[in-house]
Amino acid sequence: MGHWLQRNVIEPGKLPLLLALTAFVLTFLITRLITRLIRAGKGPFGNVKAGGVHIHHVVPGVVLTVLGGFGAVASSRYGFGAAVFAVVFGMGAGLVLDEFALILHLDDVYWSEEGRKSVEVVVLTAALVGLMLAGFSPFGVNDMTQDELQDRGSVISTVVVNFLFSLAVLSKGKARMAIFSVIIPFIGLIGFVRLARPASPWARRFYRRRPRARARATLRAYHHDKRWAGPRRKFQDLLGGKPDPELNRAIGR
Repeated sequence: MGHWLQRNVIEPGKLPLLLALTAFVLTFLITRLITRLIRAGKGPFGNVKAGGVHIHHVVPGVVLTVLGGFGAVASSRYGFGAAVFAVVFGMGAGLVLDEFALILHLDDVYWSEEGRKSVEVVVLTAALVGLMLAGFSPFGVNDMTQDELQDRGSVISTVVVNFLFSLAVLSKGKARMAIFSVIIPFIGLIGFVRLARPASPWARRFYRRRPRARARATLRAYHHDKRWAGPRRKFQDLLGGKPDPELNRAIGR
């Protein structure tokens, strides 16, 4: 384990990335644990207020992210400073993305159905950073040979082609596949050849005069959602806690 860490993480200068990812995940998990205890009325924790205003943890998260980000830019990939700023940045990012839904909706939807978006964004971010830590690079650049990397035309064409694949997959309504295809282009190829989601821009443009394609896309989306919606919700509830049914009714769900 020590040799693997030295060869694959420390020597390539990826230790700050590993520390940032670890701090990010731990901060999210600890924050969710504390907020669930506050919600249940257990433990010594409580909401932070100043002058009657509820201070959401996204506020210190932004401060930590700014400090860690600028500190990381000002330091090198090696040394104690880089490690400290990486941890600070990871903690800040964990606090900010834990309230991603609040930022998106500009409303306190933490325990509502919309609050699930925060958990999903955190999981996606951790997965993408983990892939980069494992050696993947955006748009398939890591698959190119040294000779190809020396040729700017090859690099640009590879990035452009893979970017277009990701964009096409996104237009098909497959946001998760599009995001992961940025790191693993093969996922984008799979998403590109499969049917689009029925309400996606691709379907509205290309399936408008193809009723059979629309019907197949609708049926495929129905079976996919029926198969994965339940496990996805259970996983999100396990990480972030179940949404409040009364809050969902209050906001019209």
